[in-house]
Amino acid sequence: MEQQLKRIQEKMQQLIKKNALLQKDLEKKNEEIRELKQQISEGLQYNEALQQKVSALSLASGALNEEEKKEMERKMNHYIKQIDRCITMLAE
Repeated sequence: MEQQLKRIQEKMQQLIKKNALLQKDLEKKNEEIRELKQQISEGLQYNEALQQKVSALSLASGALNEEEKKEMERKMNHYIKQIDRCITMLAE
């Protein structure tokens, strides 16, 4: 009986150690996930910035079709409205 109790205690200690290792591994994996999400976010922002540059270059070169021109005008009007709102808020 005493030997069984001792074996159970040893197994419990092993399980506790294994659990601690798994917790550390989980923390590392979660940190890696956070870093990868950050990289994805930065990549998406970079991609959007590049798309805006492509749009601006297309506009500058006059290579836009009518639909693209209308979309660009809509975006520009939206930005102008946002700038006007900011100016109004600063003036208050």
